[in-house]
Amino acid sequence: MFEVLKTEGRARRGVFTCAHGTVQTPVFQNVGTQAAIKGAVSARDLETLGCQIELSNTYHLHVRPGDQVIRQLGGLHKFMNWNGPILTDSGGFQVFSLSSLRRIKEEGVYFSSHVDGKKIFMGPEESMQIQSNLGSDIAMAFDECCENPSPYEYVKASCERTTRWLHRCKAELDRLNSLPDTVNPQQMLFGINQGGTYDDLRVEHMKAIAELDLPGYAIGGLAVGESHEVMYHILDVVLPHAPVEKPRYLMGVGTPSNIIEGVYRGIDFFDCVMPTRNARHGHLYTWDGVMNLNNAKYQLDDRPIEEGCQCPACRNYSRAYIRHLLKAGEMLGQRLCVMHNLYFYNNLMVKIREALDEGRYTDFRNQWTERLAKRI
Repeated sequence: MFEVLKTEGRARRGVFTCAHGTVQTPVFQNVGTQAAIKGAVSARDLETLGCQIELSNTYHLHVRPGDQVIRQLGGLHKFMNWNGPILTDSGGFQVFSLSSLRRIKEEGVYFSSHVDGKKIFMGPEESMQIQSNLGSDIAMAFDECCENPSPYEYVKASCERTTRWLHRCKAELDRLNSLPDTVNPQQMLFGINQGGTYDDLRVEHMKAIAELDLPGYAIGGLAVGESHEVMYHILDVVLPHAPVEKPRYLMGVGTPSNIIEGVYRGIDFFDCVMPTRNARHGHLYTWDGVMNLNNAKYQLDDRPIEEGCQCPACRNYSRAYIRHLLKAGEMLGQRLCVMHNLYFYNNLMVKIREALDEGRYTDFRNQWTERLAKRI
């Protein structure tokens, strides 16, 4: 399922194989929360943009259109016409993001739907059942993501409950994968490390969940209030205790610089809404830094967003035209910006893998980490 091909320091170059294809790592997963990339970008577009893994959300698809609907239509791959690997988040992050609409109990979490207020219960078994109906390649364990900082005793109790939930997730997914009518009987379960910003809790929790010998492990509960320096420190502390032979996934992170630093510390998988969300507001990533296309200085600029970029936006349209579309509220403007940013992120991962292949990743990191964070 996963092979580390090469290392440079703690950075890893690998290959991951699942039911719907082979993925070169490190990899950035393109986020299509509701089975679509926000900004009118289709599954066919994702192929053009170099996407290897698409990510969708369990809670949102359970609420609308319903996981049973997607199951009856053949699973998420057929539903959205994407033939590559898919990872589904468990709904656990909604325990954090919908804090005003939920109650956490040992059995699971009681939600009020953000769409219509309907009462929803989701526990480990329900999360696995929904993800099994979706038929993703990677199902994420149901967990609680705590805000940073949170009180030590609360985080400790949350970690212990998340471990108990993980055992329940594994048992339920094993059962579901054994059924004759399962959409994807090769669905894999990734566990999620929690522990807030407490070194000892992070290490203890990683050791506890590593005992289950799962196909992969994620680092959750970061990029939710702490500084980048604290996040990097937590990675430095916990990753030495993560199984070496399993993929490591840093959830919800982040900027191009965050990704470069995460790879440097041994992360293999990333995801973030940042490239698409920022693109819809005209904030674009380039190899010279981040540009705001709304600025007046681009009104008469007939150059592409980035010279030499091979994304559909840069190959066909000028900064001036795309800026006009954004100002006019035309959907095409958002679409072109989203396509550029996703292409940039996916191409960044290509460059990272090339640097690892050629044994020059440290030089790559030194050259690009600060530069890509710069505001143009």
